[in-house]
Amino acid sequence: MPKSKRSKVVHMTQVNKKTREDKDRLFENIRKCIPEYQYCFVFSVDNMRNTYLKDVRQELSDSRLFFGKTKLMARALGHSPEDSYGDNIYHLTPYLRGTVGLIFTNRAPGQLMPYLETLSQDKTDFARAGAISPRDFVVPYGTLYSTGGEVPAEYDVPIGHTLEPELRRLGVPVRMIKGRVALEEGPEGPQESGGYVVCREGDVLDSRQTRLLKLFSVCLSEFKIKILAYWSAATTNVTRVDPEAMDDVEDNEGSD
Repeated sequence: MPKSKRSKVVHMTQVNKKTREDKDRLFENIRKCIPEYQYCFVFSVDNMRNTYLKDVRQELSDSRLFFGKTKLMARALGHSPEDSYGDNIYHLTPYLRGTVGLIFTNRAPGQLMPYLETLSQDKTDFARAGAISPRDFVVPYGTLYSTGGEVPAEYDVPIGHTLEPELRRLGVPVRMIKGRVALEEGPEGPQESGGYVVCREGDVLDSRQTRLLKLFSVCLSEFKIKILAYWSAATTNVTRVDPEAMDDVEDNEGSD
């Protein structure tokens, strides 16, 4: 049977691609900022979340923040003394790798960097697949509570019985005991950890682990902004802030 022309799937989440005009506008905006501000900072973001980055933009309303499109940002700054748009600002270009952005501001480094550290505090979220676990998370044997043992049982509530099938599907050895979900010892017997190990410190989390962490309301991802280096218009010097920021670049140069 021929496919109906009226049967069309409309994706409500479709996002328009950046046009050439958008990229040219971003390029020009970055270059306009170079003579207008005293400092240009390169920053990296751990556990990127758009909502938190919007908060940072609002707090730095007297500055300009650009994020993403590292090749375009590098081209705007320049790659050599000949095409550098500001004296020696091209020395920032090697730092534009990975999840990084630019902040143009008149705030001095001693003012901006502690301010960003304060903004990054207490901004946690559920981990996504591919994130590295900062600590262990082990669910103790017995009745399962909503936080998986993160808080004392007297301050917690038992996990809902409707979650028992999903926990089983995720590989957790649970069963119903007197109307409550309980964690049993696996077929290999009790573990030295004293419970079911969801993740260990340093693990690269997969989708199963991140789902379990979310079920137990455990937030392991911390949104953090870190300054890598900055350029000063007054001195025309680039100062490295993070000692490890250029390690990968230097390793690659040494292997050439």
